[in-house]
Amino acid sequence: MMLLPTEAIGSIPRSPELMHAQRQFDEGKIDAATMEALYGEAIEQTIRAFEATGSPILSDGEQRKSHNFVTYSVEGAKNLAPDGLEIPFQDGHVRRLPRLTAGPFHFLLNAYKTFSVAKRFTALPLKQSIISISALSLLYPAESLPNYSREEFLNDLVDEQEREIRGCFEAGAYKVQIDFTEGRLAIKLDPSGGLLNAFIELNNRVLTRFSEEERALIGIHTCPGADHDSTHSADVDYAELLPSLFELKAGNFYIAMAGEANPERALKIVARYLKPNQRAFIGVIDVIDPAIETPEEVCQRVLLAARYIPLEQLGTTDDCGFSPFCDDVSTTRETAFAKIRARVLGTAMAAEQLTNEQGMLHE
Repeated sequence: MMLLPTEAIGSIPRSPELMHAQRQFDEGKIDAATMEALYGEAIEQTIRAFEATGSPILSDGEQRKSHNFVTYSVEGAKNLAPDGLEIPFQDGHVRRLPRLTAGPFHFLLNAYKTFSVAKRFTALPLKQSIISISALSLLYPAESLPNYSREEFLNDLVDEQEREIRGCFEAGAYKVQIDFTEGRLAIKLDPSGGLLNAFIELNNRVLTRFSEEERALIGIHTCPGADHDSTHSADVDYAELLPSLFELKAGNFYIAMAGEANPERALKIVARYLKPNQRAFIGVIDVIDPAIETPEEVCQRVLLAARYIPLEQLGTTDDCGFSPFCDDVSTTRETAFAKIRARVLGTAMAAEQLTNEQGMLHE
């Protein structure tokens, strides 16, 4: 049977039991060993539920990234203060990044360490999501730190992410996906495009350290945020982001699309700037819409994308991860997995129709 590739972004809502345990751990009521055991159980449960959806590629659901997908690598660092950059969301709530207070900067937790836990529970391919260093670059304050320049900080960031990506591949990751949710936000923070260009350049400093074959297994995810069923940059025109996005030297791009006001216009932009050696995984699931898509609805979204993107460069995904922050209870695990199953079934439905009509897809 001929298929289109389909992959999740990564995050899956935590269970109420895991969120309760996280609060207890933060309050010092349970120890680290107990918490690690609970994380292991949560990862195994997530893997089993992913398998039940029929997903060909799995994720650990980012269950071990205890508080959020942005700062998992530096949680507990002594050289961070809580009063960093504020990120306002459309519904009025605000997320705040920590602020670096001194150097040097190093990761305390690498994603490849959590990946090795997930690998124990399945024989299916596993992808690993990691945060971009452009997002982490926002931790450096506006004023220079004594004895630790911004350029020294960026050099450390580049080294740390190269190490993280290589570690994930060495641990057996099928793909490594870099979460670049700040790409669209960058235009909101700096309408001149200067910040976005700096983000592209910084990420490419990492990506150019890998071979073309390795970059074919590295992906970039972009979305306008998805936290408490709200976004931080959906009002930014995709036309201001997408041309620059495909300058990133990666082989795969996971692009939020189902929640777009005008997806057909955005698909035309993707088609214009997508390079021959890149694949666009188009979002066909709106993760902040509580309604569960039907496979037929997903199929129609795939068929629309196939009108503009060459089939050999097309894949499907969800617009974003589900509940990437641990306190987001706007989406249940049951809803998330139901939406994922609809994507898997709808993608297969579209692939069959495209195969029958055009004979252009091959195993």
